Amino acid sequence: MSSRTPLDPLATEAARGAAPALASHSPAEAGTLLRDLADVLREHTDELVGLAEEETRLGVDRLRSEVLRTRVQLEMFAEIAEEGGHLDVMIDRADDTAAPAPRPDVRRMLVPLGPVAVFTASNFPFAFSVLGGDTASALAAGCPVVIKAHEGHPRLTDRTAALAAEVLPPGALSVVHGREAGRALVTDPVVQAVGFTGSTTGGRALFDLASGRPHPIPFYGELGSLNPVVVTPHALATRGPALVSEYIASVTRSQGQLCTKPGLLFLPDHHDLHGLLRLAVTQTSSEPMLGSWIAEAYRATLDELATHPAVQRIEAAPTGAHRAGQPTEGPSATLLTVTAHDLRAHPELLRECFGPASTVVTYASTEDLLTTLRELPGSLTATVHGQEDADEELSRDIWSALRAGRLIWNDWPTGVAVTRAMHHGGPWPATTNPLHTSVGAAAVARWLRPVAYQNMPEALLPYPLRTTNPWRVPQRTGA
Repeated sequence: MSSRTPLDPLATEAARGAAPALASHSPAEAGTLLRDLADVLREHTDELVGLAEEETRLGVDRLRSEVLRTRVQLEMFAEIAEEGGHLDVMIDRADDTAAPAPRPDVRRMLVPLGPVAVFTASNFPFAFSVLGGDTASALAAGCPVVIKAHEGHPRLTDRTAALAAEVLPPGALSVVHGREAGRALVTDPVVQAVGFTGSTTGGRALFDLASGRPHPIPFYGELGSLNPVVVTPHALATRGPALVSEYIASVTRSQGQLCTKPGLLFLPDHHDLHGLLRLAVTQTSSEPMLGSWIAEAYRATLDELATHPAVQRIEAAPTGAHRAGQPTEGPSATLLTVTAHDLRAHPELLRECFGPASTVVTYASTEDLLTTLRELPGSLTATVHGQEDADEELSRDIWSALRAGRLIWNDWPTGVAVTRAMHHGGPWPATTNPLHTSVGAAAVARWLRPVAYQNMPEALLPYPLRTTNPWRVPQRTGA
């Protein structure tokens, strides 16, 4: 099931062998596979959560919730596969009277790309891992998946894959380990697309490999995101203290190890919340991070940002302080503060700091705010906290200035709802392709490509395009 050599060709060859059968599955068969995988998670939750806690230290409650989310994703994609709408079937029948010339019979649908690679994430050992959304959507599309295991939870990866193999066809899912194997996977000619969740540096390197192949392939990378949050003067006046506590809770959720963490909070420069912000940070608890490599990267990035002459720092109790006789194991929560003017003058400050840290940006006027927002990089999310009757025009201006895949009103970006309408993506560097999402029904589109069939006999058409429509999938027909 797994390989720890640079890249065991058996993994990709097994995926190649499984591709034709998976691609020919009926909607009902595809749905059954995904529901069987959800049942595997349900039946083995205790065992898998135990392994995950040993390797990630994310906490049993959080991990159980994530298993449930992963099951919901599998069941959602089972429904999508069974409905067949993701095939996007369009039929234009022949018409000898069409203008400007007679028209042939043309029928179009989406077909599976073939074997794909999925890189798992350190911070979501279930939802963005072996049976996470990337894998679920790829299997719904009819594509075999080769998993690149994350080094943060290798035993959990192998055990989950072994359980999945009990219900999946041979070759439908396999696992490789190691960074060299990951790079080789991206360049393997069998692999037709890649899904990735991780750092901007690592994702860009793999994206370049995928683009530099003799036959380039799509690389769907979710990378770094600052997720700006804007508080309007009206919201500050009516809800300032409540927003502080909500902000700190969002920043420190899962020890700040979330791609949707609010990295920038824009406050009017007269906000008068300095004491509350300092108190809220000081009262946070220090928890272990996913691994030493993440903690070290967090501290290094934070130190670079905090020592910048334009920045001031608000920090909780020092790491290693004792509470109830026990030493803390993780880094402290930290807030940085900077003016909007200085942020524009020093774009090097616009860096994601993966961990329990965020930057408060003070703005002097609406013009100061909007000018700064226009210079921000693309993000997964952008949030406005405002007053509905008073801030409509300002909110529209803010939305126009920002570039993000999910716009949020009077809420917080942490927590990505598993719904069909969800878009979890955004302009660079949030993702490598803002047209696509890794959460929601549209995630399946990443693993499909369109094919048109012209003047094809009924017997040679794929089932979804046949006039008899034996799979009963939605068909859109022209005039």
